[in-house]
Amino acid sequence: MSFLGGFFSPICEIDIVLNDEETRKMAEMKTEDGKVEKHYLFYDGESVSGKVNLAFKQPGKRLEHQGIRIEFVGQIALFNTHKFVNLVKELALPGELTQSRSYDFEFMQAEKPYESYIGASVRLWCFLKVTIVRRLKDMEKEYDLNVHQLATYPDVKMEVGIEDCLHIDFEC
Repeated sequence: MSFLGGFFSPICEIDIVLNDEETRKMAEMKTEDGKVEKHYLFYDGESVSGKVNLAFKQPGKRLEHQGIRIEFVGQIALFNTHKFVNLVKELALPGELTQSRSYDFEFMQAEKPYESYIGASVRLWCFLKVTIVRRLKDMEKEYDLNVHQLATYPDVKMEVGIEDCLHIDFEC
């Protein structure tokens, strides 16, 4: 490894672990390039909680930061991007990290008004984004989530017939 390659590599790794990963369902989603990805499945109104783990690659190093935060973001990308949900939790105030650390987070009953969707010209998705704010360049990690809507459809009733001769009722 070259000197400059080691100089610009991140000091620590950011990992996001959800509280109920063992029991939570996963859903597949096809990406723009045809690959199939699996992400944890959430419904509107469900809480999103877990831990952010910061693991140092080399012991003895230190990381100065201007704050650590996690965001729950819902975003639509068409020609430009529009955030329809943006919830932020501050995990740490400005300071210095000298060893690996974990932070708990929870977005109570987070609103997820739209289902995840990837189409030919549009992408709609929700994700968690951890940011370690630094002077020169922020360290970021995104964690995609799959969102489904539980919709109830009204009863459909249709009547067809010929007056005084034939009468048919359809119910769905």
